[in-house]
Amino acid sequence: MNKTAFYGIILGVLIPVTAYFIMRFLPPANVLPARLFYDDVKTTVKNGKETTDTVWSKVPDFTLTNQLGQKVSWNHLKGKIIVADFFFTRCPVICPKMTHNMKLLQESIKNNNKAGSREPDYVQFLSFTVDPEHDSVPELKKFADRFQINPQNWWLLTGDKKQIYDLALNGMKLGINETEVDTAFIHPQKFVLIDRDRVVRSRRDSFGNLRIYNGLDTNDVKNLAEDVVLLSLEKDKNKKFFLAGELPLIAVVLVIAALGAVLLTVILKRKQGL
Repeated sequence: MNKTAFYGIILGVLIPVTAYFIMRFLPPANVLPARLFYDDVKTTVKNGKETTDTVWSKVPDFTLTNQLGQKVSWNHLKGKIIVADFFFTRCPVICPKMTHNMKLLQESIKNNNKAGSREPDYVQFLSFTVDPEHDSVPELKKFADRFQINPQNWWLLTGDKKQIYDLALNGMKLGINETEVDTAFIHPQKFVLIDRDRVVRSRRDSFGNLRIYNGLDTNDVKNLAEDVVLLSLEKDKNKKFFLAGELPLIAVVLVIAALGAVLLTVILKRKQGL
């Protein structure tokens, strides 16, 4: 075997094997925001192998009314990523600041369409009032007009107080007191990221801890904008690629194909030399 054929075989083996190990062991370029709350961890044994499956906590369903007077629920939000917060229209300082930051967030996330609307169809912003007795649809509309809120993908929601407080306390694990709301009322100052499965997500801080985004922190708002886009790229786990889990097989096939190509080249050269 001449040197050219030998080096060809070596390269034919090394290239696919190297590609396999790069794909197999390098960490992903972008780390998706992690799931935050879970209800249970189930352990099962199959073929003598023990596996665990986490049952993630889902934000409960609701039926509320937006600033346009439309009744809405999770049925209107299927397939969408959600960014949620809690506010009330009489709030003098914190809510205007949070609304300003949410508006910046809404305006910073665009799709890549070169023509037509650039409003992303994969994300919806929800602001739940903690003062539904006062915040009627006209009040929400007035507040929305004040901040020039685009209702296409940002709803201000009012309705049953128990539903709203249950969403905050049990669905998103936010602290909120069920007391009379006045201008000094303290409410959650967080922006909550919810994935398409209604599971709360978050990124890790510099200490590796998961925490919900602070709606008053511009750096957190920037991180949230990045995480919404990252989450939009997450593959649907119910739609697996037909070669998912077959990376070793692909590597073997590539090696065989490369060897076959090299051997065919050697045979053809020999025939040409006869």
